[in-house]
Amino acid sequence: MAGHSKWSNIKRRKGAQDKKRAKEFSRAIKEIYVSVKEGASADPEANPALRNAIANARGVNMPKDTIERALKKASGADAEHYEEVSFEGYGPNGIAFFVECTTNNTNRTVANIRAIFSKNEGSLGVNGSVEFMFERKSVFTIEKESIPMPLEELELELIDYGAENLELEEGFLTIYADFTNFGKMSQALEQMNIEVVNSSLDRIPMNTVALSIDDAKKILDLEEQFEDDDDVQKVYHNLEITDELIAAMEGDM
Repeated sequence: MAGHSKWSNIKRRKGAQDKKRAKEFSRAIKEIYVSVKEGASADPEANPALRNAIANARGVNMPKDTIERALKKASGADAEHYEEVSFEGYGPNGIAFFVECTTNNTNRTVANIRAIFSKNEGSLGVNGSVEFMFERKSVFTIEKESIPMPLEELELELIDYGAENLELEEGFLTIYADFTNFGKMSQALEQMNIEVVNSSLDRIPMNTVALSIDDAKKILDLEEQFEDDDDVQKVYHNLEITDELIAAMEGDM
């Protein structure tokens, strides 16, 4: 999973450089909307999913007043209705893609996702066609500087709450746990007063496929095209993220 965490952190840094804050804010606001609806509460203390959504919004440096406006709108009678949908398919060279979306117009989203696949030598599949290739994990990202204790001590503490793996890359610590331990791990970090930059339920490929640098770049370009769509929240694939590929992508930044 080392490639997963390192590439995620590089993308986070690249996103800041590219000034993609508007898209990051849009994703965070939609997460707030869905959390309020599904949790039937706009009170973070009574709605753990909303509490995590707000933490993620803070993680992308969303201003406090913007978060408060989103909460107010999400709990209002005229709140926009969003639903979560997912799409599965294959990109070039048989690379599997799983795309999670939050949308207020499913027909538009389906058409957009299908078009992106088609324009990039890929194909949209049916539900279940690639989902089995990924395992769901609770993933928490924190800044190394915010850890109030030695890393070894923190690891021992978190194992009791279900931590399976910790990876330190690019000044960030990524914590992996089974998806069933998301709430337990979130509460543990909160009790330790450790600020979480991002927390999510991610899909980690069980096996990855290595491609040449040129072919791999096409996959990462396809990933970025999906992420640029306003309805897309998360994109997962089973391309192997090698150190050589990361070095090549950093050279292109």
